[in-house]
Amino acid sequence: MTQESAPHFFDESDGQKLRIHTISTYLKQTFGKKMVKLSLDGGFTCPNRDGTKAFGGCAFCSASGSGDMASGSGDILADLDRQIQLLSDKWPDAGYIAYFQSHTNTYAPTGELRAKFMSALQHPAVCGIAIATRPDCLPPEVVDLLDELNQKTFLWVELGLQTIHPETSAAMNLCYTVSDYDDAVRRLQERGIRVVSHLILGLPGETEEMMFKSLHHVCDTKPFGLKLHMFNLVRGSQMETTHPDYVSFESIDDYIDLVIRMIEQIPPEIVLHRISGDAVRPTLIAPEWSYKKRTILNGIHKKLAEKNTWQGKAL
Repeated sequence: MTQESAPHFFDESDGQKLRIHTISTYLKQTFGKKMVKLSLDGGFTCPNRDGTKAFGGCAFCSASGSGDMASGSGDILADLDRQIQLLSDKWPDAGYIAYFQSHTNTYAPTGELRAKFMSALQHPAVCGIAIATRPDCLPPEVVDLLDELNQKTFLWVELGLQTIHPETSAAMNLCYTVSDYDDAVRRLQERGIRVVSHLILGLPGETEEMMFKSLHHVCDTKPFGLKLHMFNLVRGSQMETTHPDYVSFESIDDYIDLVIRMIEQIPPEIVLHRISGDAVRPTLIAPEWSYKKRTILNGIHKKLAEKNTWQGKAL
C-alpha cells in the first residue's frame, strides 16, 4: 500500500480503527477514562420564544428546546445523581460532563447562570461542563463568567449556527445571523474557550452546495468541535404545521453519502461530537428512520472503510 492510500486512524485502541476524530476518543485521551455527558434542562428559555426577538422558537425546535432527553426537575444535583445511578452499572469507572442542553443556556442573569453552573460542578463525579447556547446570547458579562469557568474546569460552549444562509435563517425563525456567530466564536476563542459549532443538514430549501458552504465557513472559524445532524421533523414544532410532509433525506444511504463527503473536507483537528441526529421516537415524524442512531453510525464507519477514506482526506 502506498503512503498516499494508507488510511489515517484517529483511535486504534480496543480493536478500533476509527477514521474520524470523535469526542469519545478525545475525552478518553484527555481524561484517561470513559467520559459520559449528562443532559440537563436548566429551566432557561430563548429570546425568540419569550418575545424579546420573536415568539415560538426556531421553527424546527420541539417544545423542550431540543432537549427531549434532558433532566429538568429543578434540582441539578438530584438530576445528575439520578442519571449517574442509571449509568453506573454500564460504566462503573466513568467520569461525567454536565451538559446544559435545553433551550439557550446563557440567556439569564449572570447570577442565575453562575448558581446553576457551579451547582453542577459541585457534584464529585462531574469533571467538566458543556453549555449549549445561541451565538447572540453571549454579552460581555456572560463571556467573563465562561472565562472564569474555563479556568476552573474543563469547558466547551456549543453554538447553534445551523446554516450560514440568511434566507434559511429567516424561514427557520432563528433570529440571529452568521455575523453573530463569527463574533461569538472570536470572543470565546480570544479567552481560550473551546467552541463546538452545530450545523443542520437538509433544512428546507437548502441545496447540497449551500450545505457545503455552511460547512466550509464553520471549518474556517477553527472550532474545537463540530456537530452535524440531519433535519428532523418533530411533533410540537412549528414545522409540524407548516411543513407536515417534509422529509430531509429519503434514505439512510442518502444521508450517509453526504456525511462521508463532508467528513473528507473537515480538518482532522476538529473533534466530531455528532454525525447523526436522533429524535425520541414519540416526537419523531420524519425521516422515520432517523431514530436508528446505531445503524446510521455503523453505516458511516463501514462506508469510510469501504472507500478507504477518513476525516480530512480531501484536504
